[in-house]
Amino acid sequence: MERIVPALLVVVGAPAAAAAYIAAAEAMLARAPSSRQRAIRPWLWAAPALAFIAVFLVYPALSTIALSFRDAAGHRWVGLANYVFAFRSPELLGALWNNVLWLAIFTAATVGLGLLIAILADRVRYGAACLAVVFLPMALSFTAAGVTWKFVYEFRPAGAPQIGLLNAAARAAIPGFLPRAWLIAPPLNTLLLIAVGVWIWTGFCAAVLFAALRSVPAELTDAARVDGAGEARLLGQVVLPTIAPTIAVVATTMAITSLKVFDVVYVTTNGNFGTDVVANRMYKEMFTFQHFGRAGALAVLLLLAAGPVMAATVRRLRAEEALR
Repeated sequence: MERIVPALLVVVGAPAAAAAYIAAAEAMLARAPSSRQRAIRPWLWAAPALAFIAVFLVYPALSTIALSFRDAAGHRWVGLANYVFAFRSPELLGALWNNVLWLAIFTAATVGLGLLIAILADRVRYGAACLAVVFLPMALSFTAAGVTWKFVYEFRPAGAPQIGLLNAAARAAIPGFLPRAWLIAPPLNTLLLIAVGVWIWTGFCAAVLFAALRSVPAELTDAARVDGAGEARLLGQVVLPTIAPTIAVVATTMAITSLKVFDVVYVTTNGNFGTDVVANRMYKEMFTFQHFGRAGALAVLLLLAAGPVMAATVRRLRAEEALR
């Protein structure tokens, strides 16, 4: 009964509240001068969404920024001390460097492999089926994917049965191979975690880019072939420039994903052995070390890192809309 009542309030109360708001808004609008109704109506309809954005996005962001200038308990102002600590602490500098590695390698690998798979799938009849297989990792939660790959990299001493797929396969394929503890040897362990992220997200990139390839006008490719363009020239000078905006959007999405990576690192190593990233360190500062100020500072740094990427994407989309 305790769960049924809140569920009924959500199922019945939310639509009822929406209907009541619409009725009240239209009643208020009817009393306004007819010359102003057209200007007021969009704001009345957008008001609930704007209220949700203000409460659940703008206010938490401003609160986090204010928290980043406070002490561990979040009571006393400490100025830029938390930011100074972030750029002087060896652990946090290591996490920042790992995020740079994720940004460079993860973004390039997911977009590059996704584009390659999309191009190959576009040239075969069963391309959609191939894409479905590549896309399957996206059906898993990232936590489940991290647990799965933790078992893949699992280590047992030499002579013991190897339950880790990588060690077992290497020992079967390479005579005299000694099992390795893959996740405790930096910087290889960070690269192996990036490989998990690539495995998860490549299917997403491939699916989006495959759809973009299918949208390339046939007139362009046919005209290029009539002019004598081979497949390589057709791809490099016609197809890729046409889908360049989609590639840019996909790359931006992957860049932002790499900046806020958390699940895979937390599940596999919890940031130990030199694999920490900013989001996982932020979690530790908040819930392990109970230092709310430093956690807020790391959250702000992530926001600042993602801001330019988002701004560049918005500018690009606006420029494309202007050209249309």
